[in-house]
Amino acid sequence: MATKRKIPERKCVVTGEMRPKKELIRIVRNKEGEVFVDPTGKKNGRGAYVTKTLEVIEKAEQSNILARTLNTEIESTIYEELRKLVSSES
Repeated sequence: MATKRKIPERKCVVTGEMRPKKELIRIVRNKEGEVFVDPTGKKNGRGAYVTKTLEVIEKAEQSNILARTLNTEIESTIYEELRKLVSSES
C-alpha cells in the first residue's frame, strides 16, 4: 500500500497563512548580513517566506515586514528580484 508523502509547509510572513513550501519564495539573511532571494530554499541563514503573488510582495514592501523579520535593512533590489521571479513563473 502506498503511503502519502507529507508536503512541507511554511508560514508566509505577510499573510500569516501556512502554505506548501513550493508556493512560497524564501528570502535569506546570512551571517555576514547579506540579504538575497533563495529560489532553491536550501541556502544557509535566517529565512523568511513570502507567497508567490505580486500583491503580497507589494504588501511586504509597504509594511516593511521583511526588514523586521530578518532584523536588517532590505534594499529595493530584493523586491525587484522578487517581482521578476513571480512574473516569470506566471
